[in-house]
Amino acid sequence: MTIDHLDARLIALLAAEPKLGVLECSRRLGVARGTVQARLDRMAARGVITGFGPDVDPSALGYVVTAFVTLQIRQISGHVPVADQLAAIPEVLEVHTITGGDDMHCRVVARSNADLQRVIDLIVEVSGVVRTSSVIALDTPVPYRVLPLVADAPRQGRG
Repeated sequence: MTIDHLDARLIALLAAEPKLGVLECSRRLGVARGTVQARLDRMAARGVITGFGPDVDPSALGYVVTAFVTLQIRQISGHVPVADQLAAIPEVLEVHTITGGDDMHCRVVARSNADLQRVIDLIVEVSGVVRTSSVIALDTPVPYRVLPLVADAPRQGRG
């Protein structure tokens, strides 16, 4: 799925001001309301746009510690049962299967370093987890972002 410059401008506009309605987007972009709605619907249907919900900062909820935990899992049952159990732990924000010496990589949050130990203990209790290793994030100089990819996609002809 490729996106064009109008799609990229629409995504950037909604990323900057997520409360904008379709009519205001069409006014700012200089296109018809129906064009904006059709493009949003098309990008959502194709999985380019995956949500319109608010972004939430875990630290504003009291989860001031971010850590990355790598897991080695038993290969007999595979990663799906482990991922399903990890998804039941609220502090586990992301789980990725990875290549290399470990099998999974998780981004987790905690209220403190002591609370991080509690979260890691919950992860270790997951059936199929053999070993964990963790690092604490000190700062996030480049937070999660996709807008540079969105801006570059029309130029590259990829999507």
